[in-house]
Order: sequence, then structure tokens, then C-alpha cells
Amino acid sequence: MIHSVRFICVLDTNVIYPLEIRDLLFWLAYYDLYTPKWSEHIFDEWVAVMRRKGVDDHEIVKRTNRANLAFPDALVTNYGGLIETLSLPDPKDRHVLAAAIKTNANVIVTENIKDFPESYLASFGLKAKRADDFLTDIIDLNPGQAIKAFREMVLYRRNPDLDVYEVLSILRKRNLNNTANFLHALL
Repeated sequence: MIHSVRFICVLDTNVIYPLEIRDLLFWLAYYDLYTPKWSEHIFDEWVAVMRRKGVDDHEIVKRTNRANLAFPDALVTNYGGLIETLSLPDPKDRHVLAAAIKTNANVIVTENIKDFPESYLASFGLKAKRADDFLTDIIDLNPGQAIKAFREMVLYRRNPDLDVYEVLSILRKRNLNNTANFLHALL
């Protein structure tokens, strides 16, 4: 079995919300297929998105607490001093890169690839990947563990309860076509 917990990834806000992408990312991390990292800045953005989407404060606290309890070593600290030294197309993304540098991450998982220029990230030994590309890579590393993680994620899903095919359909609607197709082929 291939373990890739040494593979460290900073999860940008846009892959922590929506729920289905976050759940799959978290379940694969729970099964030790990679090590997730985030920062207070990322969680602050996540909270702001949940508020804009109408999630009540109690649920927001529950979701963020669960994430931090599930992955107690995920929170990156002491990266603030790096932020101002970095140069990205969108200055609001510098905190994500700073957290990735501070934690010696391998990848930033984000849907905003254009905001993380490949050559600039390479100078820090980093890459940025969209969730669909990252997830298919992780699944490919250990398909057996990945399908176990996916099945358990579906088993624990509530409100509403869905079967694996319904969850795959949702993943496709979230632009995780390659991921959903890969998981479907493994079922």
C-alpha cells in the first residue's frame, strides 16, 4: 500500500466550500492519502462564504470545529510575515501561498489556478492544482484506499442520505468529472 501522508497540500477556501468537494478531500485525508493544511485566513474566508450562503452561525462553528478536530495539525501558523513579501496577480491570495511556504507544502489545491503562476510557485517548490486534478492524482496513488474513503463518506452522508451514484452525480455537477469517473470505474 502506498502512503502519501508526506504529501502536504494547502486547501484554498474555494475547495473547502462547497460541501461535497470538502467532504471528499477530508475523507481522503482521513484515510492518509495526503496531509491537509489551512490557515486562519482560509478559515475566515470559509466562514464568510458560509455566511453569504445562509449557513447559520451554529452550523458554521460546528463545521470549522470539526475540521480542526479531525485534523489537529492542519492549521498553519506564523506565516503572516511572509505575506507582504509575496507577489501574486491577486494580492488577496498571498496568504495562501505564505501558508504553503511556511508548511513546506507540495501543492496548493485551488480553483483559481490563474492566480498562482506556475513559474512563480516553482521558485518555492510548489504547484497549484484544481481539485479535480488533485483528487484524480490522489486516487491514482492508492485506488483501494480511495474507494474505501469514498464509500465511507457516502455511508456517513446525511440530509439527505444518498447512494454512491447520486454522490458521483453531485461531484460531476461540482466540476469533478474526472474524479467522479475514476471513482465510478473503481466501484
